[in-house]
Amino acid sequence: MTIEAHGGRLIDRIIRGPVRTEMLDRATKEMKRLRLTPQEICDIELIATGAFSPLEGFMCKADYDSVVDTMRLASGIVWSLPVVLAARNKEADGLREGDDIALEDESGTVLAVLHLQERFHYDKEKEALEVYGTKDENHPGVGRLYSNGDVLLGGKVSVVNRPKHDDFIKYRLDPADTRELFRKKGWKRVVGFQTRNPVHRAHEYIQKCALETVDAMLLHPLVGETKRDDIPAQIRMACYEILLEKYYPRDRVALSVFPAAMRYAGPREAIFHALVRKNYGCTHFIVGRDHAGVGSYYGSFDAHYIFDEFDKEEIGISPLFFDYTFYCRSCYGMASFKTCPHDSKRHVALSGTEVRKMLGEGHAPPSSFTRPEIAKILSAYYRCESEYHKHPSETGS
Repeated sequence: MTIEAHGGRLIDRIIRGPVRTEMLDRATKEMKRLRLTPQEICDIELIATGAFSPLEGFMCKADYDSVVDTMRLASGIVWSLPVVLAARNKEADGLREGDDIALEDESGTVLAVLHLQERFHYDKEKEALEVYGTKDENHPGVGRLYSNGDVLLGGKVSVVNRPKHDDFIKYRLDPADTRELFRKKGWKRVVGFQTRNPVHRAHEYIQKCALETVDAMLLHPLVGETKRDDIPAQIRMACYEILLEKYYPRDRVALSVFPAAMRYAGPREAIFHALVRKNYGCTHFIVGRDHAGVGSYYGSFDAHYIFDEFDKEEIGISPLFFDYTFYCRSCYGMASFKTCPHDSKRHVALSGTEVRKMLGEGHAPPSSFTRPEIAKILSAYYRCESEYHKHPSETGS
């Protein structure tokens, strides 16, 4: 038996058949329009497919306030991050509660209809402090929040056109698809792994430790909006493909993309990522060091401690917590502070800055840090980036 979706039911807000035709015609000819941001487009798709179950649309005030203050919806169901649609005051002025509003992408294609239930103002600084733990606009999530409109529009959505994608087509599996995949393969205990980075040896180690205790793993990289200096999804996916081909059991690992925007909300996003993977059918979820963190805004294990604030039953998916992992020259293998007795001078530990410098100069990090095939892909990418910044005028800039 597969795990229940969060809230007990996998939501489906995709409109089909004659109803879709009629709604799309009205949206095109009659409704007021609102253009979505990249994050809101990601959220629309995830609401539509049930990845954000039990949400059926963008939050109204009671849910928004409750999530910011208590990490629960107004119904009491655990939910740790606001999922909202913001509008500028000028845009919101002409919108009335009870209206149907056409939501469009940057090309003007109508993606969905918002059945506007409520419009309300909100305190951005309070949300920043409660959700992100800081009011510093240099935090990418806070900076994005401050740039949003001042009015939130709440209500259910009906999706008439899913966002178009021309990449990773075979890896774009909805929650219903992954659940069916797990069922067909007979996987009852599946661990999910969230990533927005290439998988290095430390990640590989904790994934394989988890694989020892479950039937299979869903490697579920986030491919929506990320900050500018994160490695592009295309490069990361090339790394995942070759890693799974050469170093993982093919019959126990599935690769699928997670079309979400990264919020960089640290501990709260760890809860969010776990709940969403529950909707995809995972029974377990890996939480590593500084999950969904950025800079020095969060403690290394804050994303572990936050799970203690909830009963296991109301989360529903089992978190697997892992310490900082590394290669130890004295152990001659991968280890963590929980298993390795040796001085940290014996540990292979490279900062992101050091790795980027090595790769940009054409030097491969040691195989104890990353697989040679991964280093080759990343080295080519960083060399291109380095050349671009050295000679912008020669690259069409």
